[in-house]
Amino acid sequence: MQWLRDMWTREGPGIAKDAPKRTGLALFAEILVREWWEMVKLNILFILACLPVVTLPAAIVAMAQVSVAFVEDRNTYLLRDFTEAFLHYFWRATAWGLAQTGGLALGIHAILSYAAGAHDNLMLAAPLAVALVATAFLAVTACHLIVLMVMRDLPALRLLRLAALASVARPLPALAALAVNAALWLAHILFYPVSVFMPATFNFSLGMFAVAFGVHRAAVTVLDLPNATQPHREPHARDAS
Repeated sequence: MQWLRDMWTREGPGIAKDAPKRTGLALFAEILVREWWEMVKLNILFILACLPVVTLPAAIVAMAQVSVAFVEDRNTYLLRDFTEAFLHYFWRATAWGLAQTGGLALGIHAILSYAAGAHDNLMLAAPLAVALVATAFLAVTACHLIVLMVMRDLPALRLLRLAALASVARPLPALAALAVNAALWLAHILFYPVSVFMPATFNFSLGMFAVAFGVHRAAVTVLDLPNATQPHREPHARDAS
């Protein structure tokens, strides 16, 4: 059973110190190639953690914690890191998850309502556009908030303010990450039943990795602002020793 234990607990692969530093899509592809097996295992962990349903927000945040470690090329011990983050963020993730779900649900409801009425009344096109922009901003803010939450412990209001600031400063990478998520699920639908194993193998973990990769730069930028200075969380820092 040693091989089974090592599969979940051993240190993930790294990169050569003298390797040229890549950016953008090249870096995304490099990390994906290096960590693909860890992402498959992370996907399985996420699905198992979500079985009670009420644990979904905490599982998402725990998956974000591991994904940020992938982006930052930190050592990861998958099962331990995921479990610790799941327990550490459980109540905060649940509260934020309920708030974000409520806000997005209201936004989607407004979009559908105005879209239905806009067929007969063009005056509703303006509030429809506002609803679309507001809902998109909420989605982008949610992406930044999740990543900021696992990068540094911050008071709730400061966390929300920094997430909104990051969303205003760099919304396009987050929107691109959301588009990647939409494309993954669209491919699953279009190629079903051939794609039946996509959600079980990589849809969730790859989607979260895309979000973490897309918003990481904005998160680092706003965390470096003077009014965001806070001590780092030592228990979840997985730097090589």
